Amino acid sequence: MILVAGLSPAWQQIVLLDSLRVGEVNRARAAHWCASGKVLNVGVALAHLERASLELAGLPRNHQGMSGAGSPSELDADRFGHAAETLAIVGGPAGDEIRREFETLGVPALWIESMAGTRVCTTLLDAATRETTEIVENARAITPAELGRFQSAFRDELENASVVVLAGSFPPGTPTELYAHLMRDSPARVVIDAQGPPLLAALSSRPFLIKPNREELGRTLGDPLTTDAALRDALRECHTRGAEWVVVTQGAKPVWVSSVDQLFLLKPPHVEVVNPIGCGDCLAAGIAWGLSAGWDVVDAVRLGMAAAADNAGQLLPARLVGSRVVSLFHQVEVQSL
Repeated sequence: MILVAGLSPAWQQIVLLDSLRVGEVNRARAAHWCASGKVLNVGVALAHLERASLELAGLPRNHQGMSGAGSPSELDADRFGHAAETLAIVGGPAGDEIRREFETLGVPALWIESMAGTRVCTTLLDAATRETTEIVENARAITPAELGRFQSAFRDELENASVVVLAGSFPPGTPTELYAHLMRDSPARVVIDAQGPPLLAALSSRPFLIKPNREELGRTLGDPLTTDAALRDALRECHTRGAEWVVVTQGAKPVWVSSVDQLFLLKPPHVEVVNPIGCGDCLAAGIAWGLSAGWDVVDAVRLGMAAAADNAGQLLPARLVGSRVVSLFHQVEVQSL
């Protein structure tokens, strides 16, 4: 099983505008609502990938033996189709909407109820400029008892997990070391999609893979990473601090993938962007699916990049289509540095 856990889900409004005029009345061409936030996007994306398991299992893979999890010859067909489960804290009317949508989509989830209402975020899509504007509400503080129930549920679900994804930021008052504590003594391979102090603290617990974007990594380490040489130094620092693999995205630019002794640059496929929100989350989902299926890291990242590209080309985040992901997987170019 893949366990996806996080504390900052969101109920998302996506507004389509002919042109965004700041300081004026803007009438929407259309508006859509959906469950979102990193943890929910990863969970929804994984559910869609699971439904395409047979298609994904047949993909040709060229980069063998780099995962540290044994030879690809050890691939077990029974591992395809392993369920993913989402664990998150929700509350209030927005939390009710999230639960209803997950039920409608058939996405397995375990909800921890909170007295704090789940945040609501808004995406503004400008058709004239093709620019995306995000209005992000911060998550509200949760009580120690609610956090305790989340941690207890995580420990219970961890027993059946081969891969764990820890995704998103923390509500105010959450201990910075939470991810480090959750992954301590975990037999599962842990993928962390976070930044700042929570990511730095988690590195001491030796995550299998971390997935910041370049700007996030720069803020985390206190360096703008304006040159590739600075980025390479940052990758080495992450490995020194404890990360086995580091994946750094750069929007539409190539993705850096590194271990202590290997470095790759992966070029993403070109797609017409409709809504970029959730692309990084779909990348994390693809990586987790590939690792759970026994793939090596480079091919798992290729799958994640294909999922991210499919996400970019559609309006609602993480609603992936297997046939498109398969086609995009073939278009990812890999360069060993």
